[in-house]
Amino acid sequence: MSDDPWRRDEIASPCINICVIHPEERICTGCFRTLDEIAGWSAMAAETRAEIIAALPDRAPRLQKRRGGRAGRLSR
Repeated sequence: MSDDPWRRDEIASPCINICVIHPEERICTGCFRTLDEIAGWSAMAAETRAEIIAALPDRAPRLQKRRGGRAGRLSR
């Protein structure tokens, strides 16, 4: 038993409170999870959560391809 009664033995959500779903990639720009993963997180088994956590770093580059803004206008 843990010394901290509020500590839970489960994988915590990777949410960083930047909850915006990218319109094309359909993943959160803050935590890189899909809407289904976010909605089902609390009911997921630890193994499923671990698989999702392991996949998140590979999803981050999908959102790095920003073409708008000042840099986009200057490259024309």
